[in-house]
Amino acid sequence: MTISIGNDHAGPEYKSAIIEHLKGKGYTINNYGTDTTDSADYPDFVHPVASDVNDGKVDLGILICGTANGVGMTANKYQNVRAGVCWNSEITELARQHNNANIICIPARFTSIPQAIKMVDVFLETEFEGGRHKRRIDKIPLSC
Repeated sequence: MTISIGNDHAGPEYKSAIIEHLKGKGYTINNYGTDTTDSADYPDFVHPVASDVNDGKVDLGILICGTANGVGMTANKYQNVRAGVCWNSEITELARQHNNANIICIPARFTSIPQAIKMVDVFLETEFEGGRHKRRIDKIPLSC
């Protein structure tokens, strides 16, 4: 499985820990995030991740910023992206099961690194339920 990851200045430690964890499990990672805490504009790191997911170049994406709102708003501009802001494992599981989220957005200022790693594991291991949920997500994209 190939995953794209991106982050702004709030998440370099999170990104590093997640990448190390995922590489240890055999995942291939495309890293678009910053490695410093110097102020950075999150859209610069979101667009490559969202583009990879949107175009089917990767299986899933991970985005990290302070609140996860900015990265989520930016990623969800892409037609084939369903980016979910997740702050615990239960929300993460439901984002995959019910919304078929293909990008997890992690709020670094409101989660710990171990919690973020657990959420990523849940995100990658949870399957979409389909059924009534498919009907709903099919109504999300605009056809303009």
